Amino acid sequence: MAADQQAAARRPQETGDEVSFPTDLAIAKAAHLKPLTEIAEASGIPTELLEPYGSGAAKIKLDAIEAMSDRPRAKYVVVSAITPTPLGEGKTTTTVGLGQAFQHIGSSATIAIRQPSMGPTFGIKGGAAGGGYSQVVPMELFNLHLTGDMHAVTAAHNLCSAMLDAHLYHGNESGIDVHNITWRRVLDVNDRALRNAVIGLGGRLDGVPRETGFDITAASEVMAALALCSSLQDLRARMGRIVLGYTPDGTPVTAEEIGAAGAMTVILKEAIKPNLMQTLENTAALVHTGPFGNIATGNSSIVADQVGIHMNEFLLTEAGFGADMGAERFFNIKCRYSGIAPDAAVLVATVRGLKAHSGNHNIVAGRPLPEALLVENPDEVHQGGANLRKQLENMRVHGVTPVVAINAFPGDHDGDIAAIKEIATEYGARAAVSTHFADGGKGAAELATAVKEAAEEESNFSVLYPDEMPLRDKIRTVAEKVYGADGVEFSPAASKQIDTYEAAGFGNLPVCIAKTHLSISSDPKLKGAPTGWTLPVREVRASVGAGFVYPICGDMRTMPGLGKNPAAMSIDIDENGEIVGLS
Repeated sequence: MAADQQAAARRPQETGDEVSFPTDLAIAKAAHLKPLTEIAEASGIPTELLEPYGSGAAKIKLDAIEAMSDRPRAKYVVVSAITPTPLGEGKTTTTVGLGQAFQHIGSSATIAIRQPSMGPTFGIKGGAAGGGYSQVVPMELFNLHLTGDMHAVTAAHNLCSAMLDAHLYHGNESGIDVHNITWRRVLDVNDRALRNAVIGLGGRLDGVPRETGFDITAASEVMAALALCSSLQDLRARMGRIVLGYTPDGTPVTAEEIGAAGAMTVILKEAIKPNLMQTLENTAALVHTGPFGNIATGNSSIVADQVGIHMNEFLLTEAGFGADMGAERFFNIKCRYSGIAPDAAVLVATVRGLKAHSGNHNIVAGRPLPEALLVENPDEVHQGGANLRKQLENMRVHGVTPVVAINAFPGDHDGDIAAIKEIATEYGARAAVSTHFADGGKGAAELATAVKEAAEEESNFSVLYPDEMPLRDKIRTVAEKVYGADGVEFSPAASKQIDTYEAAGFGNLPVCIAKTHLSISSDPKLKGAPTGWTLPVREVRASVGAGFVYPICGDMRTMPGLGKNPAAMSIDIDENGEIVGLS
């Protein structure tokens, strides 16, 4: 594309008396992409280890991990955020913009992010390629099928489901209790009607009637295991350890026992390879796996990081939701299994988000913002800043140096931005304003400089608890040190489940606490940094194949539903065969 065409695409477009910002899709389509072989060569990936999927993406063979092991180790930085609000804090966009920014200060970076689920893409959330001039491209490929990894996870999971029901039909040799089967089915579509279902209806040849249901593919334990494995053989072992249900005496029945694990791994043989893409400014982007952020880690894959840690000077990886969720799991689950210690952490905050955490505004997604939210009010920023303070503490408690990324919006007031900087200074953290959405990498150069300085400091990273700590104490440690709870209350059912898991040898696993992402507490209505509350654990489940135990502290929806006007209603093909309406 000619330089003047690119410049035109970057300028706001005049529409009558108004000036509108180009859509993400329009910006993405105007991008000048380099051949992925050039991206790979510049990042030290041997081109013979690339497997092109068209011109927009390529698989990286796992041999790259060993082939690149003698290259210098990148500085490893996790990008997290304050507790999410309906406004969105722009964590992915910041990750992309920051990755682009390093070339503006004479350094190089790689970003590693999750592949989005098509459920939210066609639902209310939209895609997850970033936004404005900080995107991964091609945006359509990124947000839709990419290289088929999501479909492979769906197929592997559902093959196991089919083999389980065939096992029941052909005599149930394992003696699994049909009323204590924990394995469901998955689909990468938001479909509330499938949350609960009865299968096996019809005649004798149609299977064993029982209750079950569907989760979204991102919530599959297969996806979580794919994200946390370190090799194909490790993945094979994790598939074998997946628990499908229990016998009447509480003995777990695994995918290995019904003969499903080998075939599941075969289906995932290509999906385990990380995907290489690029940003609008040709920064290398690793896009791989998309585990659910509530009941799983909400982080991209370990194998992507094993490649990325030897590509450029910095490796930026994004952790889902707020620092009490994705970052805590990054530290205590992902880093525990990968053995790669972070050098710094970025905490994304917005003026609007912190004002929302003051609890003074009623904010509803899709509706106009309250006028009072847009008025300069540093005191209100400090009030909602309790959330930022606690999330900074959550970084510090893991021994990692934090940097506050102030994701600036048009209309933000100087006094409000100064208030965020004051909070950061109070906690000994650097802070930088970033305008990456409107200005791309150049707009995040100040942030990149701050991150570079932080990463040069000595890291004292450590996990919160040892493997051998009892499960109850692990849960209590996270609740009190990260969430700020006074303690934990276990239901009788949860206590019984913990005893069963520890007796079965699962007690050495880390914990992944499933709670609301809308509050540091377990109550989504509580903003800021609540105190004086107790974490209620009503149920505990084991994702043994993935490698963690997850206590459930609230109502977790693992199959979203479509709204009245989902994004799918605006997505179409135009007369030229081009995708339109994707966001």
